[in-house]
Amino acid sequence: MGRQQIPVVVLSGFLGSGKTTLLNHLLRSARGTRIGVMVNDFGDIGIDAMTVAGQVGSTVSLGNGCLCCAVDVSELDEYLDVLTRPEMRLDVIVIEASGLAEPQELVRMVLASDNERIVYGGLVQVVDAAEFTRTRARHPATDRHLALADLVVVNKADRVAERELDAVHEAVTRLAGPAAVVRTAHGRVDPELLFERVVPEGEIEGQMSIEDLLYGDPDDAHDHPHASYETLSLASGTALHPRRLMTFLDSRPEGLYRIKGWVDFGDADPANRYGVHAVGRFLRFYPEPWPTGEERLTQLVLIGSGIDGDALREELDACRVNGPQDAPDEHSMWGVLRYVQEIGQEIGQDTGPETGFAL
Repeated sequence: MGRQQIPVVVLSGFLGSGKTTLLNHLLRSARGTRIGVMVNDFGDIGIDAMTVAGQVGSTVSLGNGCLCCAVDVSELDEYLDVLTRPEMRLDVIVIEASGLAEPQELVRMVLASDNERIVYGGLVQVVDAAEFTRTRARHPATDRHLALADLVVVNKADRVAERELDAVHEAVTRLAGPAAVVRTAHGRVDPELLFERVVPEGEIEGQMSIEDLLYGDPDDAHDHPHASYETLSLASGTALHPRRLMTFLDSRPEGLYRIKGWVDFGDADPANRYGVHAVGRFLRFYPEPWPTGEERLTQLVLIGSGIDGDALREELDACRVNGPQDAPDEHSMWGVLRYVQEIGQEIGQDTGPETGFAL
């Protein structure tokens, strides 16, 4: 939030599931968003315009402000340092894992990184709907990988009958637990499900871009259905009670993939507003002083699949402070501060790094 950390999204899935197709779609749909791509794979690297297949350590520009490099896992931190340099001006980094990689290890490395310019952006697991049953039989690790995911993309939904697709979706949902599960074809996931999409200065949001002219409108779903998801926006002029908000966040419902925005904790910390970044089970808060003259509001955006908007509104309404008799006590912020990284300067104490996520 206040630090403008770059989200790092791990994109995983077995060979042939459609990871590279999804990644190419994100690049074509960038519309001004500068994406850094780290490909942890060897042999043919299927990123459009990537001409350094198999050349570990090479970096190329993809012509739309995005960058791509092929890296070994051991070089992950080194390349995160390169891609997060201010002169790169990247908005998001996507790591495409090898089809046989252990996504758990990549996630661990991102979470354990000492790079203060990044923040974990979630594990996206791509599943081939047409091959799901056979993939589980060939690769028993499938179930474990799904259990780690923050978002599961059931890809190639156009290749199976509706009844079979429903059965795959149900099985994936059972295995993935609280993760959001979305269906799509040709990897056509709306980028805003995964990260903030930047509209270039001077361009009206929604107008056609050069990418649209070259590749077709990425929002045209006549032949290529998009993964469907819901977005819920909430604003409140009443401060939220930190304990009740943490109860909500600790038990957030299945399918609620991302939460972003600002929280006003009122008298619990009158000097600061708190940026919140949640993806899957990962959670972090970023305190910063209230901007001078700005109205003190809680403003949140919730993104997920199959979420109950009315129920979420009711739960968040119940987090409001209900008058002086409901004022938070001096210990009420402890739960929030567990998810604040390096807060010594802002809050006056140092809890050390907190990932908010364990594997």
